[in-house]
Amino acid sequence: MIKQVEIIAEVGQAHEGSLGMALAYIDALADAGVNAVKFQVHIAEAESSIYEPFRVKFSQQDQTRYDYWKRMEFTKEQWKILKQRCDEKRVEFLASPFSNAAVDLLEELKVKRYKVGSGEVTNFLLLEKIANTGKPVILSSGMSSYEELDKSVEFLREKNIDISILQCTTAYPSKPENFGLNVIGELKERYRTSVGFSDHSAKKETCIAATALGAEILEFHAVFSRKSFGPDASSSLEIEEIIELLIAIKHISKALENPVDKKDNSRFTDLKGIFEKSLAVNKDLKKGHILNFNDLEAKKPNGYGIKPEDFYKVVGKALLKDCQKWDFLTADMITDV
Repeated sequence: MIKQVEIIAEVGQAHEGSLGMALAYIDALADAGVNAVKFQVHIAEAESSIYEPFRVKFSQQDQTRYDYWKRMEFTKEQWKILKQRCDEKRVEFLASPFSNAAVDLLEELKVKRYKVGSGEVTNFLLLEKIANTGKPVILSSGMSSYEELDKSVEFLREKNIDISILQCTTAYPSKPENFGLNVIGELKERYRTSVGFSDHSAKKETCIAATALGAEILEFHAVFSRKSFGPDASSSLEIEEIIELLIAIKHISKALENPVDKKDNSRFTDLKGIFEKSLAVNKDLKKGHILNFNDLEAKKPNGYGIKPEDFYKVVGKALLKDCQKWDFLTADMITDV
């Protein structure tokens, strides 16, 4: 049985530090039908410094990356409101912590599991903190080599942590030549665990392809409009696109749950009677004529003449009777020369 694909929609920083906007995203994504709404928990003092450079210098209002993270912070009470709204909408509240302090906050919120972002896979201090909770972990592998990922997986498995791994390309937006869809199968083979795809392409078809290739988890950034302010807007899916994507994913998942047995085509018996054909002659021919390839045509339906697959058995045989153009050719109409 193929597992149903889990859909994680990441709000990330699309809320722009607004509690109201974050709540609006939860409502819209829950109504769209996702399984989990993911946030990022940034505590500026614990994770950053004034020396951190911007990944993309998109902001005129934040002098430093540290200032940006500070503006993105919610208070503990605000996080509780967001968690409560997710509970009310029956979607999982999921978050990526970027500091040990963020893990402490998420533990107070009683999260079910943790998402580890690409840049934190080798942060064993954070992995230790998360592992001490005993909760499942989703690792995003975007910036990790297999050597690095091996160490992180081993570290968590030694602590009996349930792990899922996402193929991820840390590029915003990522281009087709960098999707790394092949890695989905490689991760499954290498780690024998639940594997998914974290997308930054802003294209529905990327997640559809990942599903067809066996991804059990899909994660993507969500935004009301790609024209929005923020570093991730251009690599996000809009709400209407997410709704369309979820419909497509259900169809693909249904297909994967119902493999077709090509050894058995009995269900096509009636259709084969309609679409398959019988041999006929394509011109008036006299008794005694020696049939050649150019005398033959295949016409619908089947069952009225020799099967087209046996045409080579007809070539070189003699007609036992006159034939009119388009007559079906049966075995009793021909003989060896």
